[in-house]
Amino acid sequence: MNSFSKQSTVAVVILNWNGQKFLEKFLPSVIERSGNARIVVADNDSSDNSVDFLKEKFPQVELIINESNGGYAKGYNDALKQIKTDYYVLLNSDIEVTQGWIEPVIALMESDASIAACQPKLRAYHQQDEFEYAGASGGFIDKWGYPFCRGRIFNSLEKDLGQYENVEEVFWASGAAMFVRSDAFWQVGGIDEDFFAHMEEIDLCWRLKNQGYKIMVHPASVVFHVGGGTLPKNSPRKTYLNFRNNFYLLYKNLPKKDFYLVFFFRLFWDGIAGLKFLLEGHWKDSIAVVKAHIHFYLNLRRSFKKRNKIKQHRVTKIYQKNIVIQHFLFRTKKFSKLNPKHFS
Repeated sequence: MNSFSKQSTVAVVILNWNGQKFLEKFLPSVIERSGNARIVVADNDSSDNSVDFLKEKFPQVELIINESNGGYAKGYNDALKQIKTDYYVLLNSDIEVTQGWIEPVIALMESDASIAACQPKLRAYHQQDEFEYAGASGGFIDKWGYPFCRGRIFNSLEKDLGQYENVEEVFWASGAAMFVRSDAFWQVGGIDEDFFAHMEEIDLCWRLKNQGYKIMVHPASVVFHVGGGTLPKNSPRKTYLNFRNNFYLLYKNLPKKDFYLVFFFRLFWDGIAGLKFLLEGHWKDSIAVVKAHIHFYLNLRRSFKKRNKIKQHRVTKIYQKNIVIQHFLFRTKKFSKLNPKHFS
């Protein structure tokens, strides 16, 4: 069994909500393949048999029971406050890890104190030669706030042919499997609980970058992700959270010189997206876009207070073109086809 430096401690923390079937399937691999890391399951007020199942079948696993389901954001904040360690590994319950998945990431982070967060390479559990939607081989964002990945642009997923094997600085690390320094995590206030779920990891990474930290991907570490375990990709609820939280993300973190231009264009593009949903017969998603905007405007004062607490800076690894136009108009489906000169 592999082990880590005696100077560093690692806690793998799995947030669970009604995920007994995933725990039963994937927790054994986490226990077997995680070296001397602590394994913690934080239950988010599940109504299934998860807690009793864990106590009976996995008594060696530390169990934290949250009093309510505050989503990914509050669930992790509440749990991580109770865990003293050098590194947190935020791991979804629907992930199968591989042997030695922790060691290369921790070694990288130990070698450079400016690295606050890092992700492994995510491949799809059901199509294991393909990158997985939630993070692929590292996350990026364009200047208008649209996220994408090495290996995934919108719904276009690439096969993993070894094209993205280099260790690289990225803009965001996937919340499905995120390694993060505990002191840096709390330095920026943890995860923003108003996000509930979706894009909260991008916001966390942006705030870390505003503090001068780097975010990395280490593809030598590989995990397989089922995805859509809580909300399926075609869920109007997911549409609502993604559009609402994207506005939260931009409002809080954009530097002043980019702020008004980006918001003007995003209003236009979100309107186009809502119309596209409607024309395709997805009227519930169209309504979700409208609801997302209404919620954002009603909570503008709260967001304004948060923005004022953050020192916004020009940060790196932002794609300076419009990924929507590149993908849907110019049919760019692979990250490798994007011009590296357009990232700054």
